[in-house]
Amino acid sequence: MPTTYESPWAGDDVLLFRKTIRRFIEGELVPRQARWRNQGRPEPDAWLKAGAIGMLLPDVPQEYGGGGGAFAHEAVVIEELARAGVHFGSSVQSIVARYVLQSGTEGQKRTWLPRMARGEVVSSIATTEPGAGSDLQGITCAARRDGDHYVVNGSKTFITNGWQAGLVCLAVKTDPKALGPKGISLLLVPTKNLEGYRVGQPLEKVGRQGQDVCELFFEDVKLPLSCLLGANEGKGFFQMMEHLLYERLSVSVAAVATMERAVRLTAEYAKDRLVSGKPLLDFQNTRLKLAECKTESTVGRVFLDSCMERFIRGQLDPVTGAMAKQWLTEREFHVVDECVQLHGGYGYMLEYPIARMWTDCRVQRIYAGSNEILKEVIAWSL
Repeated sequence: MPTTYESPWAGDDVLLFRKTIRRFIEGELVPRQARWRNQGRPEPDAWLKAGAIGMLLPDVPQEYGGGGGAFAHEAVVIEELARAGVHFGSSVQSIVARYVLQSGTEGQKRTWLPRMARGEVVSSIATTEPGAGSDLQGITCAARRDGDHYVVNGSKTFITNGWQAGLVCLAVKTDPKALGPKGISLLLVPTKNLEGYRVGQPLEKVGRQGQDVCELFFEDVKLPLSCLLGANEGKGFFQMMEHLLYERLSVSVAAVATMERAVRLTAEYAKDRLVSGKPLLDFQNTRLKLAECKTESTVGRVFLDSCMERFIRGQLDPVTGAMAKQWLTEREFHVVDECVQLHGGYGYMLEYPIARMWTDCRVQRIYAGSNEILKEVIAWSL
């Protein structure tokens, strides 16, 4: 989109917030990216600094320490991170906060949300297991009730923010005899000095090397019953389904921002790169390919803006949310792949941002519900 374009959901307060977030990301987070990729995770002080400028939990009410804004403010954070090519687990922080805010007890909200907003506590959501991904009903990690506490055993994998997480929103089976999803609950697990809890080394990934993703292990971990998210057991699956729309729209926001960045960077490259004595952009194939990519990113932006406005009004349905995540991430990878091709050999070199974008965006079609599963969700509505 043109640099003067602002989405219709972005009012004056959102525009001012965007300036603050962009300045912080460019000045504080972008210079750290090489170090984060080498060490496999951001430093704890980055979370504290992000919390200090209001980047964390911008759509959580101020009474719980958040920014008091709407999802539009969270979308700005996601867009600006994607625009800068920075992978920081703040969106996971917001997703966990959403669980606590809408499903937690008053005590849980006041215990965790202010600390998360300040960056004092990093959070993760642990649902995926080695044998259960999009099939959440297939989890085996169990929490057995024993007097006044739970005893948790099992493991989780592909957990973003897992290395630094001081709070894990953990999906467990609390009733192994219950049919279907009714035996699943969510526990809020404080990890500091927690006996029996262990974090594996950050996993080596194709992309997003600067963002920690780990395995988590629970061996006879004892937790007080007050760690249950909400008042009753057996609600975990339905709580996860309720909040998937928020997560999928967040992924869609990043997809569109990445497409726009890819087109912008590639157009700049094509103007400067000389082939046979003339700019690459002077070749018809380059212009037509970029025209197609520009069109796809613009159509994606219009669709996303429509979804955003409906979500902010509380009118976005799960099927349309599934369409947005599935289609926009497919278009994202297609556009970035075309832009890699237009860079030629340089597009395969990691010193060029487009190469990192290519590896980084591949996972978008997998998490928050694989696109194959989302097609089934869409098909059920026919």
